[in-house]
Formats: sequence, C-alpha cells, structure tokens
Amino acid sequence: MSKYATQAYKTVGVNTAVEGATPHKLILMLYDGLLRQLRLGRAHMQKGDLGAKATCLSKAISIIDQGLRASLNDEKGGDIAVRLRALYDYSERQLVHANARNDVAVIDEVIALFEPLRAAWHGIGEAGQPPAAQSTPRGAVR
Repeated sequence: MSKYATQAYKTVGVNTAVEGATPHKLILMLYDGLLRQLRLGRAHMQKGDLGAKATCLSKAISIIDQGLRASLNDEKGGDIAVRLRALYDYSERQLVHANARNDVAVIDEVIALFEPLRAAWHGIGEAGQPPAAQSTPRGAVR
C-alpha cells in the first residue's frame, strides 16, 4: 500500500471513530492522543530528532488547548473544571519549557499527570456503565 493510501486509510478510520463517538469517548480519544504525542516527543528528544520532537510537543499542546480545555464547561463542571483548567495551563507551560530546554523529565512529569486522568476517565465509562459494557463504534481505530 502506498504512503498516501495508508494515510488516507488512517484519516478515514480516525474520522469514522470521531463521528461515531460519544462525548465521553471523544475525551478518552483526546487523552490517548495526548499521551501518544508526549511519548513520541520524549522518544524523539532522546534520539536527538529535535524537529520531530517539536512537532509532537506542539500537537500535544494543541490537544490540551483546542481539545481538552475547549471541552470544559465551567457552569456544569464547577470546581473540577476550574482545577482541570489550571492543570491544563500548567501542563502547557511545562511542555513549552520541555521543548525549549530538551528536558525529558518535564515530559515525564506531564505524562505522570495525565495517565491517572485518562485511567479515571476510562474507568467511569459512559453514563456510569462499566467500560466492558460499552461498544466500540464500527471503524474505530484503537
């Protein structure tokens, strides 16, 4: 399969997963994407591939800013939304620092902040149902 065909397949798979996803699943996908970009950024940093590192960390910051922060509802979320917003702000600042200083420890810190959030979000399931009872939309990419 050509590179373009592979990319098109991935794009269609991701778009299909997003279109069929519930709000709960979308947040889970954002957490997964964020952690994936952080781990890739760390690996690129360790290999000295600074361009790829910068791209991954930029994507991670965008996921936080345009995905996770944008999904907060201050009226309904109350104190939790306020605390998450503060965490997102802090994490973005840390990632800018990590990118500028090539500081792997800071990326590890941000990963350590988001792994429990991702696990908790996964654990609550959709509408309080256990994760095993949820279905995966057809065409979803895991």
